[in-house]
Amino acid sequence: MTALNLTQKLIQSHLVDGQMIVDQEIGLSIDQTLAHDATGQMAALQFEALGFPKVATKRSVFYVDHNVLQIGFENADDHAYLASVAQKYGAWFSKAGNGICHQVNLETFSRPGDTLLGADSHTTTGGAVGQLAIGAGGLDVAVAMGGYPFYLPMPKIIGVELLGSLGHMVRAKDLALEVLRILGVAGGRGHILEFYGPALATLSVTERATVANMSIETGAITAVFPADEKTLDFLTVRGRAADYTPLAADSNASYDRTITINLSDLEPLAACPHSPGNVKKVKDIAGLPIDQVAIGSCTNSSIEDLLRAAAIVRGQKIPANVSLIVAPGSRQVYLELAKAGAVADFIAAGGRLMEVACGFCNGVGQAPKTNGVSLRTSNRNFPGRSGTPSANLYLVSPETAALSALRGQITDPRELEPLKIDLPLSLPMDLSLLVQPATGAKAEEIKVERGPNIAPPPAFTALPKVLEGEVTLTLGDNVTTDDILPAGAHILALRANIPAISKYIFNNIDPTYPERQRKGPGFVVAGANYGQGSSREHAALAPRYLGLAAVVAISFARIHKANLCNFGVLPLEFVDPAHKDLLAFGQTLAVDLTSLASGSVLVVKNLTTGAEVPVKLLVSARQVAMLKAGGLLAQMAAKK
Repeated sequence: MTALNLTQKLIQSHLVDGQMIVDQEIGLSIDQTLAHDATGQMAALQFEALGFPKVATKRSVFYVDHNVLQIGFENADDHAYLASVAQKYGAWFSKAGNGICHQVNLETFSRPGDTLLGADSHTTTGGAVGQLAIGAGGLDVAVAMGGYPFYLPMPKIIGVELLGSLGHMVRAKDLALEVLRILGVAGGRGHILEFYGPALATLSVTERATVANMSIETGAITAVFPADEKTLDFLTVRGRAADYTPLAADSNASYDRTITINLSDLEPLAACPHSPGNVKKVKDIAGLPIDQVAIGSCTNSSIEDLLRAAAIVRGQKIPANVSLIVAPGSRQVYLELAKAGAVADFIAAGGRLMEVACGFCNGVGQAPKTNGVSLRTSNRNFPGRSGTPSANLYLVSPETAALSALRGQITDPRELEPLKIDLPLSLPMDLSLLVQPATGAKAEEIKVERGPNIAPPPAFTALPKVLEGEVTLTLGDNVTTDDILPAGAHILALRANIPAISKYIFNNIDPTYPERQRKGPGFVVAGANYGQGSSREHAALAPRYLGLAAVVAISFARIHKANLCNFGVLPLEFVDPAHKDLLAFGQTLAVDLTSLASGSVLVVKNLTTGAEVPVKLLVSARQVAMLKAGGLLAQMAAKK
């Protein structure tokens, strides 16, 4: 029998279509899904549009964690819509105040051996317990909720061997950043990271979750850890020992590539502006004055993380010119902080406790001052993500963040004495803010609430035989979904309304783009790793609504490429990256699509200059059919 690594075992146990041959498309059955109030509205609207009678997964959950500022009626209307859809169609609903989806899902629902598909890129957090947890666009999640497989190319597996143990004041965040230092923001594309080795015995599930969470920043599909004694401890403390199944790679399993990291060699690290991959040693940037420290987000908001940060600030005072904000990851974490006296520690030091939500991480509140330096424990530091275009964000561990807050400057935490914290021995699940779905006649009677800001998904037509249009924007490498559709409270409030939110596409790069794109079919020309970052399908759907017909790039990030296909936007890749210079802003392009097929080489004709540029369509036959139909919704509607 062929030896399998853990990732292969998880894929094999859920494989319903295709074969485990690298780069060939496979279909996986999905056990669980999640979405939140930035992606869930569109996922739910699409679920309804597809006509599914009920949720078909073992469990699907809608969380309220992104849009909790409620600057107007839109947020509250969105929450009411999600709550009623969940009740009617068979999903759970996590109310505002219950916590960040990834933290709550890990604590409450994640199970070793399950598949989890989430309408958020950081769904990868679930890999900490041996779950195959993958982020995707909302439409893919809606289809999975209806009982259909999730499709992706069979990935390569990078085995990450961990040796040694973390040294004094070196934390899991530093390991996550070391992986980013090695792979960069695109080195994981097409891969799943699988962690193994003797050092795993020293890492708690909380620490593994931090690493799994940030795996997506390398471009990887997800990260997977074994389910072992640490996993059992995590579940037992939460009264969930029955969910435990031991999982590990076969002893002689192989990987497509292996990376070895000795934890004993690591030092405190920081991701510097403006990329998670711009990693430097904290000691090399120590002394830089800071204006703000933000501790929390789905990366570092666990009870362990926050108790350690509280122990550092206990009995100390934050300088008057520094703002310290703390956002617990879940209601349970907040309650335990209060019981331990840690809330008082933060407040007495001059800190502020924020709502249990994503908040500062996705630009909803706590924007730094102009040109401000903000030290954060979150996972992304893209330009403008904080809400302040000129701010400089640094990503660090909670220990580095807490000590730096006290010093008023970036500080290496190794000058501290070892911390002693007492973790709770029992964390029984409190489900009081988790609403279970209605059943039977009660579910049939529920009327879905639709506020005036909730608009149906737009309908798109099939691709023409010849696509002709102007280059409406040219871009460089590593364009993020934040670049395409900015975050922030005002824009997030429009996630259920594509006509309204489309006005903000490329707003931070070129505010004139939406009006220009409305004039006819358009092409965007870009460099490598286009669509890096979040799973927000709005970054594909809203440009499509405006008239975007194709993106011609050197390469694409996985989730965004899938989202483009889902909405009928051609993701074309240069055969020769040097040809990018042959396509310029304002030029008119044409592509003959009569021979459109998986892997086909097409020719982009520059009607302005006469140049002919060969491009590849590296998508599956299934995706070609979607593209021809004008997207997945149009394709499925035509089959009815």
